[in-house]
Amino acid sequence: MKKLTKYFFEGLLVLVPLVATIYVIYIIFVKIDRLFRFEIPGMGFAATILIITAIGFIASNFLTKGLIRLIDRIFSRLPLVKMIYTSIKDLIGAFVGEKKGFNKPVFVALSPESNIRVIGFVTRESLNNIGLADSVAVYLPQSYNFAGNLIVVPKDQVTPISAEGGRVMAFIVSGGITAQ
Repeated sequence: MKKLTKYFFEGLLVLVPLVATIYVIYIIFVKIDRLFRFEIPGMGFAATILIITAIGFIASNFLTKGLIRLIDRIFSRLPLVKMIYTSIKDLIGAFVGEKKGFNKPVFVALSPESNIRVIGFVTRESLNNIGLADSVAVYLPQSYNFAGNLIVVPKDQVTPISAEGGRVMAFIVSGGITAQ
C-alpha cells in the first residue's frame, strides 16, 4: 500500500504542473481567439503577438515618440488613471525594457546583530528626497505570489549578491527550490 501511495504522489508531482501549465496556455489561447473571433485555434494568440510587436516598432519610431510621450503625460496627470497607469508601467518596466528594476539582488540583515537575512532587490539607492540619506529601498518579493514588500533599511545592512537578477527572482518566487 505504501508503494501505491508513493506512486500516486509521484504521479501528482508530474501531472499537476504539466496539466496546469497546459490548461493556462489553453485558456489564454481560447480567450484571445474568442476576442478576435478567429476559427483557427491559436490564430488570435499569434495576432496578439504580432500586434504587440508592431506597436513596439511604431512606438520606437522617431516620429511617434512625441505622441507616446503626450499619451504618457496625459495618463500620468489624470487622478485615478495616474495611479493605475504608472503602477502597471513601472511594474512592466521593472522586468523588461532598458531600466530593469530587479537587477541588484541583495541580502538584507534583519537586524545588525542577527545572522538572519532576507533576499531582495535594491530599487532605489538614494532616499535623499524623503530625508533618509543613509538608507536604501529594498523590494522583497514573496514566494509563489506576485506581491512583495518594500522596506527601507540602513545601507550597512545590505550586502550585494553576485548573481543575475532573474536567477535570484526565480529562487525567491519558487520558495528557494529553484537553483538554476
